[in-house]
Amino acid sequence: MEASLAVRPVEVRDLDAIIALDAAVTGLPKPDYWYELFHRYGTRGRQQRFFLVGDAAGEIQGFVIGEVRDWEFGSPPCGWVFGINVRPNARLGGVGTRLLEAIVAAFRRAGVTKVRTLLARDNNLVLSFFRSHGMTAAPFIPLELDLEGASQ
Repeated sequence: MEASLAVRPVEVRDLDAIIALDAAVTGLPKPDYWYELFHRYGTRGRQQRFFLVGDAAGEIQGFVIGEVRDWEFGSPPCGWVFGINVRPNARLGGVGTRLLEAIVAAFRRAGVTKVRTLLARDNNLVLSFFRSHGMTAAPFIPLELDLEGASQ
């Protein structure tokens, strides 16, 4: 699979495949979300925002989305990967690796020296993937507040 895979910027014609892939993996169809991401990351600002797809013979095998974020939480500019997904039947074929390498290269061209992501503690598949590519725990701790149970 890896040799025939082209990693390229997303195009509007890719959205149906991306929506279907995401729904198949997450169980939640979110077409409005994906169209919004396309308009925010796929049509402008390609110097700090990236939405890339892995295309094999016209069939989308996966995607990665990220951006350069500047000075949030006191952090110098760094690349953030906030979405990566590969067709289950294309996993272990190098698709995820090629996608991650492509977005990391884009981050380097943008001048950043660190890449970060955030994932659920129990997502062992994605955690293993990122760790196998050299990612380690970052110096930040995510905190959250449940607004359903919070007093006003």
